[in-house]
Amino acid sequence: MRIALFVTCLADALFPEAAKATVRLLERLGHEVVFPAEQSCCGQMHVNSGYPGEALRLVRRHVRVFAPFDVVVAPSGSCVGSVRHQHAMVARRAGDERLAGRAEEVGRRTYELSELLVDVLGVTDVGAYFPHRVTYHPTCHSLRMIRVGDKPLRLLRQVRGLDLVELPQAEQCCGFGGTFAVKNADTSTAMLADKMRQVLATRAEVCTAGDSSCLMHIGGGLSRLRTGVRTVHLAEILASTEAADTAGERDRLGVRS
Repeated sequence: MRIALFVTCLADALFPEAAKATVRLLERLGHEVVFPAEQSCCGQMHVNSGYPGEALRLVRRHVRVFAPFDVVVAPSGSCVGSVRHQHAMVARRAGDERLAGRAEEVGRRTYELSELLVDVLGVTDVGAYFPHRVTYHPTCHSLRMIRVGDKPLRLLRQVRGLDLVELPQAEQCCGFGGTFAVKNADTSTAMLADKMRQVLATRAEVCTAGDSSCLMHIGGGLSRLRTGVRTVHLAEILASTEAADTAGERDRLGVRS
């Protein structure tokens, strides 16, 4: 299958390993991954901050870039949620019904990574190996907006060597919420403190999720407290193999032997 990678801003600018892991994983499963170089931000931040005009230009670009592809994948439930649920809305509010229709078509062909693997490719065992104690945080947009359900957990349960431990109050928000963390810093910090307590209660080495944004928030807090618990994107765990489980790979992922 030929799959277009929607890399997302955070992966492009701050967490490229999540995108690279997505490519390694899908290519290992026998698929062709292409990267449309003209892509840019999905516009979610602009919509949520009250700038529909700026978002409209980004929606037009996104539709133009990704319309030629039958399948699009992104290592982010949040950005996939924006593509599916905001793009057509932005176009309609601007009076562009044709763009709205095209945006809906692109949205129907756009998948978060775990959705693509389980629902489209029909796999849960991707041949991964990750011998560490791991807990999973279901991010708000993946859980409530695009409803990935237990797909990430089904994938993690098939990873050899991985000890998956349940996260207490897992569905509780970590407090990031994009611009929410900036506009409501005190509330965001309090929510993060709750989430960190829950992560630490699992005694996990690694906290994983499908969104780099939430992992950035949680990981930043855990790092400042020097807990020794690391955050690793779901794609990086699923892309890991026994052959790659070298000291260098463990160091890159920031996990203990």
